[in-house]
Amino acid sequence: MDRFLNQKKAVSPPSKTAKHIMEHFRKSMLDLVIQTSTNLPADVRKALAAVIPREEPGSRAALALATIAKNIDMAYENEGAICQDTGMPTFKIKTPRGADQIAMKNDILWAVTEATRLGKLRPNTVDSVTGRNSGNNLGAGAPIIFWEQWEEDAIEVKLILKGGGCENMNIQYSLPAEIPHLGRAGRDLEGVRKCILHAVWHAQGHGCSVGALGVAIGGDRMSGYMYAKEQLFRPLDDVNPDPRLAALEDYIMEHANTLNIGTMGFGGNTTLIGCKIGSYHRLPACFFVSVAYECWAFRRMGVRIDPATGKILQWHYRDMNPAAMAREEGIPLTGREIRLTAPLREEDVRNLKVGDIVLLNGPMFTGRDMLHKHLTEHEAPVDMNGGVIYHCGPVMLKDEQGTWHVQAAGPTTSIREEPYQADIIRKCGIRAVVGKGGMGKRTLDALKEYGAVYLNAIGGAAQYYAQTIVAVDGVHFLEEFGIPEALWVYRCRDFAAVVTMDAHGNSLHADVENDSARRLEALAEVKL
Repeated sequence: MDRFLNQKKAVSPPSKTAKHIMEHFRKSMLDLVIQTSTNLPADVRKALAAVIPREEPGSRAALALATIAKNIDMAYENEGAICQDTGMPTFKIKTPRGADQIAMKNDILWAVTEATRLGKLRPNTVDSVTGRNSGNNLGAGAPIIFWEQWEEDAIEVKLILKGGGCENMNIQYSLPAEIPHLGRAGRDLEGVRKCILHAVWHAQGHGCSVGALGVAIGGDRMSGYMYAKEQLFRPLDDVNPDPRLAALEDYIMEHANTLNIGTMGFGGNTTLIGCKIGSYHRLPACFFVSVAYECWAFRRMGVRIDPATGKILQWHYRDMNPAAMAREEGIPLTGREIRLTAPLREEDVRNLKVGDIVLLNGPMFTGRDMLHKHLTEHEAPVDMNGGVIYHCGPVMLKDEQGTWHVQAAGPTTSIREEPYQADIIRKCGIRAVVGKGGMGKRTLDALKEYGAVYLNAIGGAAQYYAQTIVAVDGVHFLEEFGIPEALWVYRCRDFAAVVTMDAHGNSLHADVENDSARRLEALAEVKL
C-alpha cells in the first residue's frame, strides 16, 4: 500500500494547546476509525458464522453468505473498507470531568479526514443545498458526535458506521395504527411486536440482509430514533435486563426468520442476526416505535482511552486475531454459471432467466443518483450501447503516476434509480443493470420491452467486487459529482451476480415480497 501517494504522512503532530495533553488521542481515533471500517466485530462474526450452515448448499442464499464471508476476510487482510458505503461516522463519547471536548473534537475531525484520505472511508458528506461533496467527510452536522459526562476516570469512545442503504430502511410507527398484513396494533407490547415484524418485512433485501434491528419504544420522534440507534451498540449475544423485552427479542428472532426473505432478499432460512429493544418514557398522547435497521456489514467498534496520554487501554467488540470466515478459497461456483462479455447482445440477454448466475467480463459503467438524473437530461459522454451500468459508489485512490485504483466497489440500493432507469435503458441501449435490492414495475417493463436484465450483486461485498475490477479506463463528472457519484469506466473479470429480474417480466424480488407477505399475515395472531 506504500505505493499510494495519498498514504504518505498518515499522522501529523497533535495540536499543542495548554489543555490538550493527550498527545496520542488523535492517533487512537484514527486507529478506531480504520478498525471500524475494515474489521467486523467479534459478535457479528460469530452470528454470521452460525447462520452460514443453515442455508442449502448451492442456493442463492448460500452463495451470498459465502461471498460475504470471503469479503470479511479480504477486508481484514487488506485493511480495506468492508463496504464501500462507509456511512455517516457516529461517535458516542463518555468523558470524565475536566476533559477538553473541543480539543478532542478537533482530533476526531482530523482522524475522519485522514481516514478518508487513506481510502478507509469513502467521501460521503454532501451539502444538501448545493449537492457538492466536501471530499473529506466533514460538513454541517458531520460527523455526528454525542457527548456524555460520566463518573469514571477513563474516556470511552464508541463508533458506528451505518451506510445509506440500511439507513433508508429505518422506520417509525405511531400507535395505534393499522399495520399492513398484520392488522390493528395497539399501545402495548403486542402492538410493538407487529411493528417490528413489519419493519423486517418492509426492509426485504434493500438493507443488505441478513441484518439486525435496534428498536426504541417510546420517547418523542427524535429521541426514539436516537435510542433505537443506540441499541445497536449492544452486543448481539447479550441478554436484555428487562425480561419482558428479552422475551420480545427472542420472539422476533424466532419468527422473523420464518419469513423466507433471506440474505439479500434472495429467499432463505435467515433474515435477522440480531434484535435489541430499549424503552423510554413517553408523553400520554404519543406512542412511537422507532426501528433502526442495520445490515450484515455491522461496523461498530469502541475503545477505552487513558485521559492523560490519549492511548488506547482497551478495545470493545474487536477480535484482535479473527479466524477466517470463508470455508473455501473463492466463492462456491456450481459450473452452471453463464459468462458474458460486454457489450452484450440482445439475444444472449433474452436467454437469461431469474435465478441464473452470471459472470460478467469487459467494460462496466458506474452510475448513481446524480448520473442517472444527468443522463435523462443530457447525452452520455461515452457509448453505453449494449453496456452494463453498475449502481455503485466506489472508494478510489490515485497513485503517484496518476492511475486510479479501486479500493472498494460493492453495489448500492437500486430502487433510488427507479424514476430514471427505464428512460436510460431506452436512451443509452443498456443491456444489464447491476445493483442490489431490485427495482420496480417501470424498470421491469423496460427490461422486457428493450431486452435487458437486472443483476443483483451481493450488497456490502466491496472487497470481493473490487478484486474483479482489473482496470480503470476512465472517469467522467469527477469534479462535478465527486468520487461516489462520478461515472467510472471499469473493466471487470468474472464479476458474479444473480439474475433477479429478467427480460420476460419475471422478478424474484416481487416473488419474495409476495411470499413473505403471506407468511407475515400468518403471524398476525401468533402472540408473545
